[in-house]
Amino acid sequence: MKAMILAAGLGTRLKPLTDHTPKALLQAGPYTLLEFAVLKLKGAGFSDLIVNVHHHADAVIKYLADHSNFGCNISISDERDRLLDTGGGIRKASWFFNDGSPFLVYNVDIVTDLDLAALYRYHCESRNLATLVVRRRKTSRYLLFDEFMNLKAWENVSTGEKRIVQMTTEPLNPYAFSGIHVISPEIFGVMETQDRFSIIDTYLRVAATDPVGGYPDESLLWADAGKPDSLAEAGKIAAEISFR
Repeated sequence: MKAMILAAGLGTRLKPLTDHTPKALLQAGPYTLLEFAVLKLKGAGFSDLIVNVHHHADAVIKYLADHSNFGCNISISDERDRLLDTGGGIRKASWFFNDGSPFLVYNVDIVTDLDLAALYRYHCESRNLATLVVRRRKTSRYLLFDEFMNLKAWENVSTGEKRIVQMTTEPLNPYAFSGIHVISPEIFGVMETQDRFSIIDTYLRVAATDPVGGYPDESLLWADAGKPDSLAEAGKIAAEISFR
């Protein structure tokens, strides 16, 4: 099975820690964030990985080489010329996902005990074009799902902005996106044409005609290590997680 680790971000929220170190190489307990992501994916059966790089790209590439890719087959998607956001980054790596099978995308700053193999099986058994891992947690931006966990809307509760996928009179359930998703390769045929774009924009656009589903994650061990205070919490959580 194949997966992509999104590791090209600038880590702006983690400054000054990321001034001279890429976010992917920050320490979270016993692991760097990149090491945790690789071992997490490897433990779930994803041995063919691609990692996108931009900020301090040479350091990330050297780190993987120095650790013999942690026993995985790892390719690099080089975004040093221009950071492409999540959607553009995934599309740039489309050449890697050439076996016709769904693939998993994992944000490097997520530390979780979620069963990724079960998530992948769920997606393969569904009709979803994409399956997004979501959680009940406080945030400013929510994905809104119907009772069957079909994506119907997006809302920014801070600004009041709302994007509707399909009009419905049914109550919708708000969830926060967790930065992990499984995508069928058919997504590449319906992606935006520009180089840089958010994958969430793609999901909101295509969900009107192609099923985009949510996968609620209720695991107790979870952290977004994208901010200094949460990085420390992520380290404590990472130390408790075993890779299986």
